[in-house]
Amino acid sequence: MKCFRGLSLVLTWLFSFGFSQVVFLHSWSISLTEIKDTIIADCRKSEVWKILILDSFTTKLLSSCCKMSDLMAEKITIVEDLFKSREPVQEMKAIYFMSPTEKVCKYDLSVTQNLFFFLIPSTDCPDDLFNNMKLHCAKYIRVCKELNISFMPQEAQVFTCDNPSAFKNIYGSNSQDKKKTLETLAGQLVTLCATLDEYPGVRYKKDNNMENAKILAELVDNKLKCDISYISSYHQGKTQAQLLILERNFDPVSPILHELTYQAMAYDLIDIQEDTYKYKSKDGSEKQALLNEDDMLWVKLRHKHIAEVSEQIPKMVKEISASKKQPDGKITISNLAQMMKKMPSFRKQLTEKTIHLQLAEDCMQHFSNNVEKLCKAEQDLAVGADAEGVKVKDPMRTLLPVLLSPFSTHDKIRAVLLYIFSLSGTTDENLNKLIQHVKIEDEREFILNWKQLGVPIITTPSMFSRKPTRRDRSQGEIYNLSRWTPVIKDIMEDAVENKLDSRDWPHQSECPTAWNGSGAVSARQKHKGSAQDERRSGSRLIIFVVGGICHSEMRSAYEVTQAVKSCEVIIGSSHILTPIRLLDDIKALSKGPMEIMTIEERNNA
Repeated sequence: MKCFRGLSLVLTWLFSFGFSQVVFLHSWSISLTEIKDTIIADCRKSEVWKILILDSFTTKLLSSCCKMSDLMAEKITIVEDLFKSREPVQEMKAIYFMSPTEKVCKYDLSVTQNLFFFLIPSTDCPDDLFNNMKLHCAKYIRVCKELNISFMPQEAQVFTCDNPSAFKNIYGSNSQDKKKTLETLAGQLVTLCATLDEYPGVRYKKDNNMENAKILAELVDNKLKCDISYISSYHQGKTQAQLLILERNFDPVSPILHELTYQAMAYDLIDIQEDTYKYKSKDGSEKQALLNEDDMLWVKLRHKHIAEVSEQIPKMVKEISASKKQPDGKITISNLAQMMKKMPSFRKQLTEKTIHLQLAEDCMQHFSNNVEKLCKAEQDLAVGADAEGVKVKDPMRTLLPVLLSPFSTHDKIRAVLLYIFSLSGTTDENLNKLIQHVKIEDEREFILNWKQLGVPIITTPSMFSRKPTRRDRSQGEIYNLSRWTPVIKDIMEDAVENKLDSRDWPHQSECPTAWNGSGAVSARQKHKGSAQDERRSGSRLIIFVVGGICHSEMRSAYEVTQAVKSCEVIIGSSHILTPIRLLDDIKALSKGPMEIMTIEERNNA
């Protein structure tokens, strides 16, 4: 068995198959030269058809990068689930692409006696698991390769560790789960750095109540130092990246607010699972669409305000209609269906726009029904002032109309939380009254468990909380119902401008004293024409949030990158939050698996 034990560059194997769908992952794509004489060459020497066998993580990873047609072009005819029973196919060779977990490594690979490649995405496959694997199946494996990847490229500037359970493991009561999860996240962050070819300076947000960010920063820094042999540290003329680690309690407001930008609004109000939007066409048939980087219209519109989206999509449809000399008129789903029947050559373009016209209409329906009424109160509570800039002196007067209206329990909980956050906590007596009013006496964990994240819920006489100073963005405001800016955007901008206070953001590792996002570039480097090339020759700011990130925070990474030009901001976490998912996770912190009832289940009961 040829065993390449050292970690290799990430995704090179995936890209080697000529996958056409990886263009969106510009932050993650790298050269193929490192392994072209091993895996690629050996694959192409074999003329036999091959089977690709995946586990759940590698299935998601592969799905984000390619289609089945791309695999078939490389003589991969079948894709199988590792854990499902299957008939042996002796005349075909197998490529196992698997995660180095105990469950995976205990699988008896000897049942397939014609292995071609054995590939492992990894934080670093533990020696005991690797040796166990080698003991049972070494004689069947032609080539074993450990790939340096254990994170999920979600979008061009967003990644996750594909680990939603990390939230309960870290903020729950089991210290062993917490320790193990933080160690795993640290290993995943190191593979991210290796993928980006960065050796970043590590900083963390200091918090006297929570030390998870500090612990994770220490673990990452130690692993980087241990694994420096496979990380090409910053090159001469290349600005060192910065990695900032912080916890979810730095901004509890952003993931709770009703957002009115397209992506955040859709994932909050529409039941979108695994990035799949399901809807009914006008003829009543069930349809679905994948909201990812393959959909260029989605990429173009997702960070725009819903008002702009609702205006732009009909205009796009009319442009297509005009090009075929179709009569102008009100654009509806029914009209589009008729146009598609009459214009087969335009069907693809119309389908794409039909999907987003339908999704935007769904969002606007929710907005008209109740979200519009909620947004003013939420924005006033979050910002601390009304649309005219007048300070909110009595937050309870802002909250009461929401509590007295027939909104869902879910919406009322969100409003109560925003009220509490605006005051940095409330009295025990006042909280009990609020809980009784919302009628969640038996489910008060939706609110109380925020304290396990270090968010103040109950104030004490000796308690003092200093709210961070926010940037003045009043001059840039366009929509009265979208005045709140995620705190993380301030952090990104301060980091890029080298304005982070070292008392609040200690350096875990050595960092350039004058780091800034302008990315001082060596004069010997060739001039790059595109903005993307400019960022990659400049600097990178990597931000990791312990406890999940929301869609408005993802949007902030793109906005700051676009504004700065020479600095690429990349953001990630264990998983991506929606308001409902976050509240259910909060409640679950003090519940056993059989005790948990989600908000949706409660409302439907």
